[in-house]
Amino acid sequence: MNNTKTYIIKSDEDLKHYEDESGYHIKGNVEFAYSPVMKGRLLVDGYLEVGGSIEVGGYLEVGGYLEVGEYIKVGEFIEVGEFIKVGWSIEVGEFIEVGEFIKVGWYIKVGGYLEVGGYLEVGMFIEVGEFIEVGRYIEVGMYIEVGGYLEVGMYLEVGDSYGIRAGLHITCKRSLTCGLNIYAGICTWRETTDEDKTITCGKLVTGNIEHGILVETGLETDKLKVEKE
Repeated sequence: MNNTKTYIIKSDEDLKHYEDESGYHIKGNVEFAYSPVMKGRLLVDGYLEVGGSIEVGGYLEVGGYLEVGEYIKVGEFIEVGEFIKVGWSIEVGEFIEVGEFIKVGWYIKVGGYLEVGGYLEVGMFIEVGEFIEVGRYIEVGMYIEVGGYLEVGMYLEVGDSYGIRAGLHITCKRSLTCGLNIYAGICTWRETTDEDKTITCGKLVTGNIEHGILVETGLETDKLKVEKE
């Protein structure tokens, strides 16, 4: 990305230079000097930086990384090749797919699913309509609510005074730490099996299983957390 041209966009008039039949396509890196609101989709080949907020009526696709100082609102979906950093919040109608990691100061709300190749850190809460898949770990300050399943490659940690509600199973290969109650297999849209209710982890460190079947597989190492990037 270092050799890619960077465009500084200061107004809606500047943005019109990149308009096409579906919305906007910028073939390079983009830095917004204001908070854009657009009806169509936004396609950025390089990285995207916004000091304030950004609202996109269609979908948002970024080849590099995405950094936003305040919030993101997207009507359809977000796909980002590298990582997302947001100061406040993310709200998306359909799904989010990110190659590396997501860091958000307040919360994430997604109507569909959330997939992250690396780790996920959120200051307050996560609400996802379908499922969550994270390659490494999740750290959330308050609670997680997911309509379907929750799968984490390493450890899962939720705030001291809150819990986890999952419509289907919960799986993390290392430690599970939760301040209060854990619910798995509470979906109302079909009959659930024991597999749907299973909470599988290396070790439950803290948390009350209010609904679900706990299966502890043991830890391969005493080190419960990996060094953060």
